Amino acid sequence: MKPLSSVEIFGNWATLLLATNSNGDIDYSKLSDEIDILISSHPNGIYSNGTAGEFYSQTEEEFLKTSELLATKCEKAGIPFQIGVSHMSPQISFERLKMIKYLQPGAVQVILPDWFPPTLQECTIFLKKMAEEAGNISLVLYNPPHAKKKLQPAEWAILKKQVPSLMGVKIFDYNSDKLWYESVRENSEGLSVFIPGHNLATGIKLGAQGAYSNVACLNPFAAQKWFNQMQSDMNSALELEKRIKQFMNELIEPFITKQFFPNHACDRFMATVGGWADVGANLRWPYKSIPEELAEPVRRKALEIIPEFF
Repeated sequence: MKPLSSVEIFGNWATLLLATNSNGDIDYSKLSDEIDILISSHPNGIYSNGTAGEFYSQTEEEFLKTSELLATKCEKAGIPFQIGVSHMSPQISFERLKMIKYLQPGAVQVILPDWFPPTLQECTIFLKKMAEEAGNISLVLYNPPHAKKKLQPAEWAILKKQVPSLMGVKIFDYNSDKLWYESVRENSEGLSVFIPGHNLATGIKLGAQGAYSNVACLNPFAAQKWFNQMQSDMNSALELEKRIKQFMNELIEPFITKQFFPNHACDRFMATVGGWADVGANLRWPYKSIPEELAEPVRRKALEIIPEFF
């Protein structure tokens, strides 16, 4: 597909969860079915190999096979797609980019080198080399809350000036008050800013462009319908956002804050609760997974809070 500009990166993007069997091995048949379902939800886009795609755990053969599967199906359906070439090692990120360039995604997602915190100068050096290799393929920078280097909006502007093909930033750890959004507006020219999915209505109202959506893990159809609602009835969308946050705060976040499951275990668990795809319950070794039998009691409570998602 053609490279995506910043204005073309918007809305509700669904994540491709890594579909696994009981041993944590990739199940490509389930993965294929999952992509078909995501496409049928008509999202603004689909991306692979984010945290929920367990990019850090894949061999290069697995990475390529997953990327090819997504690209083939999205090209046929005319759905925008991005491929995550992220890895903690910048050398491996670079090799992954070289490996999938021929698939011509709308953009590739990258993380900053993540063993030792890079300086802003080193971030620039890294992104320039990635951009040079990517050619006309756009870059999106994924800066998660556990990253060694956490960027501020003013630093985005510096990186954008040095790396023009940087078209977006994906963040999950941010101060979402009006002052923060004012800083975003001042420093995001030519950048699409994506925020956590459960804050999307507020974010769209204040100046964000979209979400690589954790909410879509629960139900991609409902997540897309919610984003569409923001275009026509923001008040109703904001009301639903309050209940989505209630669901997250009461039924999902305790798995992280009290039981110490990894964040992406919750993404996979929400897909089990939503029941829209069979991606399996097990993260790959060594990370622990939320027991599948807990899905039903969570589902019953969730039905009372956000029936739109069931």
